[in-house]
Amino acid sequence: MSKIVVAGLVNVETTVKIESFPIEYAPIDFSFFGIQSQASGVGFNIGKALTTLGDDVILLSMIGKDSSGIIVKGALKDCGISTNYIIDNLSATPQTVVLFDASGKRKIYCDLKEIQDSSYDEEIFKKTIGNASIICLCNINFSRNLLKMAKSNNKIIATDVQVLGDVYDTYNSDYMKYANILFLSDENIHESVEEFVRSIIKEYDNDIIVVGLGDKGALLYVKKDNCIRRFPAVKTREVVNTIGAGDSLFSCFVHFYAKTSNPYEAIRKAIVFASYKIGVASAAEGFMTEEELERLYLDRQHVF
Repeated sequence: MSKIVVAGLVNVETTVKIESFPIEYAPIDFSFFGIQSQASGVGFNIGKALTTLGDDVILLSMIGKDSSGIIVKGALKDCGISTNYIIDNLSATPQTVVLFDASGKRKIYCDLKEIQDSSYDEEIFKKTIGNASIICLCNINFSRNLLKMAKSNNKIIATDVQVLGDVYDTYNSDYMKYANILFLSDENIHESVEEFVRSIIKEYDNDIIVVGLGDKGALLYVKKDNCIRRFPAVKTREVVNTIGAGDSLFSCFVHFYAKTSNPYEAIRKAIVFASYKIGVASAAEGFMTEEELERLYLDRQHVF
């Protein structure tokens, strides 16, 4: 069991199943059992996935003193994550609405409230990181001021900058600069992914870079081996909604890298983990235990 600190967004997410995109206007649609609301958010999803895999997780985030905040705290307790580091200093808890169709395409509406203008208490953060194996600092603004402290304490920093199309992206450059392990998606890369990664390497010199390639798998860069390599996707069950695929890929990689320090094994197992996760509608569901994953991986490791 590894101790992992996660600083990231928690919110209430509502998923809505639709027929297809683009949406044709109608005053009302009936979607029986097609609408769900529950706790989610990148920080929540990563924390829950890591906990399900067997890690000791400390989750740092901010919510409001409202009914949505009560839902978030209840969900955290249900999955075994302490709420001691969830600060209720916002006027309202962030919320998202996710529209998705049968092919897995999705459209996300995200209301962060005032969280992007809020800061997390650095003294609280400092108390949590002592014996942590990895610090996951999501690219939500309140974790930005925690990057230097994690680095000065010689901690491995892992971050996912999500959709990135510019190596010099102003918002994400701090996260990219400090990350030992850097994740991103290829959704907004309009050139060779390998060339884009080489540009990141030249600018930021990260130890490990992973690019999620959707149904094409993932690309992995490992500095110590000077290796850039693609790993194919696998199919474990039918796709319901691709939301949360990147969070699950990131979480599983962090889990196995903290355990074995082997990035190649970690990415293979993370691809299987993410494939299974997208067989459900919510970003916060569909996570396997390590034992369940190992059984599924044994049947599919020949793919790699």
